[in-house]
Amino acid sequence: MLMLGFLSPLPTLSAIARYYASKSFPPHTVVTMPALSPTMTSGNIGTWQKTAGDTIAPGDVLVEIETDKAQMDFEFQEDGVLAKILKDSGEKDVAVGNPIAVMVEEGTDVAPFESFTLDDAGGEKAPPAKEAGEEAAESSEPADTGSETSPSTLPKAAPKEESAPQPQEAESTGGRLQTSLEREPSASPLAKALALERGVPIKQVKGTGPGGRITKQDIEKFKPAASATSATASTGASPTYEDIPASSMRKTIANRLQQSMNQNPHYFVAATLSVSKLLKLRQALNGSADGKYKLSVNDFLIKACAIACKKVPTVNSSWREIDGQAVIRQHNTVDVSVAVATPIGLMTPIVKGVEALGLSSISSRVKDLGKRARDGKLKPEEYQGGTFTISNMGMNPAIDRFTAVINPPQAGILAVGTTKKVAVPSSAEDGSSVEWDDQIVVTASFDHKVIDGAVGGDWIREFKKVVENPLEMLL
Repeated sequence: MLMLGFLSPLPTLSAIARYYASKSFPPHTVVTMPALSPTMTSGNIGTWQKTAGDTIAPGDVLVEIETDKAQMDFEFQEDGVLAKILKDSGEKDVAVGNPIAVMVEEGTDVAPFESFTLDDAGGEKAPPAKEAGEEAAESSEPADTGSETSPSTLPKAAPKEESAPQPQEAESTGGRLQTSLEREPSASPLAKALALERGVPIKQVKGTGPGGRITKQDIEKFKPAASATSATASTGASPTYEDIPASSMRKTIANRLQQSMNQNPHYFVAATLSVSKLLKLRQALNGSADGKYKLSVNDFLIKACAIACKKVPTVNSSWREIDGQAVIRQHNTVDVSVAVATPIGLMTPIVKGVEALGLSSISSRVKDLGKRARDGKLKPEEYQGGTFTISNMGMNPAIDRFTAVINPPQAGILAVGTTKKVAVPSSAEDGSSVEWDDQIVVTASFDHKVIDGAVGGDWIREFKKVVENPLEMLL
């Protein structure tokens, strides 16, 4: 949960403008869209937790602010009364610094603000270019890090020629301001997942939750409009396809992965690992845990990645360009990004300092980060960064192996397939019998700008060694 504090009598933070004077309105505070991360330039208005006339105490949640990657509670840290909401739930791409509400000190001052408008609050500026915002939101690093793939160094459109503006009389329609993009309804992550599963057009669903938010029950009760059904029947044929609008996050994922494939020369190294000893150790540790923890195979593999990265530190590096000078930044700690499938797309929350963590600590952090990623509650610093990524699809028994796209600016990612029982020659001297061995196939993708083929092979060898001798993880 995000804490935004306003401690000084006359705050300078962009989230409020103290006692903005306009016309004859009583003294008031204009609340503006806050910057919830260093790279945030705009956000969406989620559900308002307060309505006009409600009293607000320090720490009360005023409104949910949604970005491409997370949904955060905006906690107001002053006493007051909400006089007017200037941006309703569902408003998209509200630029940082634009007015969203008005606060007053006394409830008796609320009535005069019924006619208060955005112009009275100082107006609003246009939201930034969409592509720049999307790249910053999805990037695995903050802007201005010098990396070729950081948001600040990605190619920008050429500036257009400026022409002298012509004097023009401002006109007002009296209607609510709209963005140029079609609005996406406010819906819970569970509702979005269920709508996608059932093929329900979510824009046609009427939400019954707070502030018109679409809930799981709304999706379950949805019935197609009769007009649509009759129109299909009159043509005598059912549609053969459905165009599903790409969400802003889906566009971001597409842009980032396309940039990764174009800018990072990938090569792949695969290996088959025996995990029989690892599975026995996992069973023994879980059996003696008394319910304090429950280790997964992925917890062991995350730890093994960190050990291999410390032994082959070149893999724990990234390509950067700083002031026109190309450098390879080698990281001293291993921060492993863990790929998590969520209802709105793939996210990679980060387990930081894995080399210094025990298996139980890794397990608890992965569970916590995964849950909050699926709920859309991650903070930007929890998914921006990382030095290496692991993507495990072993829970799907149909997947023997796969290759993954590097998560820039990182230089490596490990793809893990499912566990298979394989017949191998027994240890008997005559070798006349076989025994069953649990094996997995892993495939590492490396950036050839940073990691040569032989170095990638060294990393896989060290990873294989620690996985097949898992007691090394306990040392």
